[in-house]
Amino acid sequence: MQRQLTIESSPANVLGIEINAYAAELARVTVWVGEIQWMLKNGYDFRRNPILAPLDHIEHRDALLDADGSEAVWPKADVIVGNPPFLGDKMMRGELGADYVERLRKRYAGRVPGGADLVTYWFEKSRAQIEAGLCERAGLVATNSIRGGANRKVLDRIVDTTRIFEAWSDEAWVNEGAAVRVSLLGFGRGSGIDGSARLDDAEVAAIHADLTAGAGLDLTQAKALAENACAAFQGITKGGAFDVPGALARQWLSLPNPNGRPNADVVRPWRNGMDVTQRPGDKWIVDFAEYSQTAAMLFETPFVHVLTLVKPERDTNAERSIREKFWLFKRSAADMKREVARLPRFIATPEVAKHRVFVWLPAAVVADKNLVVVARPDDATFGILQSRFHALWALRMGTSLEDRPRYTSRTTFETFPFPEHLTPRDTAQTAPTGPLAERIGSAARRLDELRENWLNPAEWVDWVITPEEEKAGFPKRPVARSGHAADLKKRTLTNLYNARPAWLALAHQELDHAVAAAYGWSDYTPAMPDEEILRRLLALNLQRAAAAG
Repeated sequence: MQRQLTIESSPANVLGIEINAYAAELARVTVWVGEIQWMLKNGYDFRRNPILAPLDHIEHRDALLDADGSEAVWPKADVIVGNPPFLGDKMMRGELGADYVERLRKRYAGRVPGGADLVTYWFEKSRAQIEAGLCERAGLVATNSIRGGANRKVLDRIVDTTRIFEAWSDEAWVNEGAAVRVSLLGFGRGSGIDGSARLDDAEVAAIHADLTAGAGLDLTQAKALAENACAAFQGITKGGAFDVPGALARQWLSLPNPNGRPNADVVRPWRNGMDVTQRPGDKWIVDFAEYSQTAAMLFETPFVHVLTLVKPERDTNAERSIREKFWLFKRSAADMKREVARLPRFIATPEVAKHRVFVWLPAAVVADKNLVVVARPDDATFGILQSRFHALWALRMGTSLEDRPRYTSRTTFETFPFPEHLTPRDTAQTAPTGPLAERIGSAARRLDELRENWLNPAEWVDWVITPEEEKAGFPKRPVARSGHAADLKKRTLTNLYNARPAWLALAHQELDHAVAAAYGWSDYTPAMPDEEILRRLLALNLQRAAAAG
């Protein structure tokens, strides 16, 4: 005798929105097939005429915007679940079109920050449904970058209006064949939620917007400090083939120009993140800074290079200013250049890197967009940034790309509380003095010296420079001696910190003790828990922010 099935839910209760017609139909079929498999597994009969009924409430449409540009309406539901599309802020215009992105940003202004990734719109839509009483709970997947930067402001709104009751902060995921890191969140209210929360499969009192937990350690409360302003910058954004091989660039340095100026004014060494974490390449770039087109033309050979290699690509760019000012970088980082121009050297760190390392670069070097530049030349600032305390802060305040933490000038640097009298404001005009600053500076110089000796052993490297380079103030270049090229390829900061030999660990410990002394932490030891360090830094950040009003 066949059993009769009485259920409170069925595929007819599954709602959905899918922008791709094929994917929408595939979703409908998948839901029905799933029901049939469950019924067969549990001994129930299934319908046969038809086997698959219509499932039109899995709709084929845009989930964010209607055709007229209004906000798409989602149906009322008990629970929202989904894996929204992963598309970073910088990729959205290319994939979705500039017009669509402009309409999207405008429609969600005040709710989703302008620099947020596409996936965050689904989180805000779900939050709004819960706040309006149209949904109880939501469970969504996002790239792990949702924990920081502009993206995190969406989670701030979720925590302010409801709560995150379950989350996995950083999990491996394969998306269209690419390995990425994701965060999975459950948020909202409703029956079955007793007030507890689980983070990374462990019970916690509450989950913060950066997907961390801990009493007194909500780093989302950290504020940007005025004392850190105008010191850290992102490098230039090229927006075209402005780069030049070193050998060719050096030939240009000796060429005359009708304006009587050397090409060294606009042809300079260039570094990106890979030059810091790996071996520095012999890379140069044509940088017309803020020159007018008429002035740029007077540097004949560099201008012809840009005219030939950059302009054809720029002619098809959707942005008018990019097309018309083809000889200029997409973003020249004029603020950074003004600060660096007055210095003999500056500090740089890769925006994204496995290890948070800082290096010195000569002021004549152009820093690319994937470098964060700190416009300070003093060893004390370098030492504080390279300390354990700043590394911990950066790791927790930043987001990540795959397994590489991201560093930003605002959310990471500007929130970090430097030791008293050693803040960027204090070091803006002159190097700090006094025994505490001297101790940090000495430890920092020693660390830098040891690393440089390991990276470029005197037995393996010759330092070379042409007369034209020297006249322009450009740095010497390391060139492998005969038979040592293969050895030098292995000498990178990434490999060094992967191995972390005893001498490197000891140099960092000495630096950490010096920085701890500047904070007044006489009880510091290498065994001090990370959470305690972060708790102290957060308290200092909040204290200074409150004092500044």
